[in-house]
Amino acid sequence: MNLSNSFTLEQFTFSYEGQRKGLYNTPNDEQIANLTELAQVLERVQKLLQYPIHINSAFRSPKVNSAVGGSPTSAHLDGYAADFTCKEFGTPLQVCQAIVMSDIPFDQCIYEYESWCHLSIDSRMRKMVLSKHAGEPYTNGLA
Repeated sequence: MNLSNSFTLEQFTFSYEGQRKGLYNTPNDEQIANLTELAQVLERVQKLLQYPIHINSAFRSPKVNSAVGGSPTSAHLDGYAADFTCKEFGTPLQVCQAIVMSDIPFDQCIYEYESWCHLSIDSRMRKMVLSKHAGEPYTNGLA
């Protein structure tokens, strides 16, 4: 099922850990609507970066979220978040910097140190910018 021109439901629900452990990771209709909204924002990100983005993780069922060590309040649970990379554009930090400097709406843009960019949307759209380094708490800004 296509969520947008570039993204499918399968891309947004695939989980290596979920598959490995045989965990259910199928969104309901409301979550699919949220994922469709997220896909539209990610289309704008892709246009900004001028290269395809690779989705590492988007929707997570509660069991998948727990298996990957996600926050119990993660926007991934509602279909409002994606973790992704765009190696052709640059590092995850450079991707986050480009998004933050753009007019693309978001609730949170998190630089997950050396790994990926986390982008979430929801009704709050706080434009919160954070960094997360391994074993450390979240910090404000991109560093």
